[in-house]
Amino acid sequence: MAYEIVMGLDVIDDQEYQKYREAMTPILKSFGGSFGFDFIVSKVLLSNTADNINRVFTIAFPNQKQMDEFFSNPDYLVVKAKYFDKSVKSKTTILQHESSL
Repeated sequence: MAYEIVMGLDVIDDQEYQKYREAMTPILKSFGGSFGFDFIVSKVLLSNTADNINRVFTIAFPNQKQMDEFFSNPDYLVVKAKYFDKSVKSKTTILQHESSL
């Protein structure tokens, strides 16, 4: 079993967002997390949010507890504050679910 999230972002600074990804990935892996799919989106045809979405990806963890621990980890929060907060205008959780992957 795995706990998976489908996220939509409005990335406003691609270079800073790439730095975020590079800095957070080792922390993500230490919690058993990984990225599955990652798309740059040019056109959204239907959405349940007023926020723009130009990036969609999946992120998976062994379980919800490890996901929660990752997103509250002090090292991750430092990386998030340094890169994510200034490179992403909005984030939308599209789906969270437990899967058999």
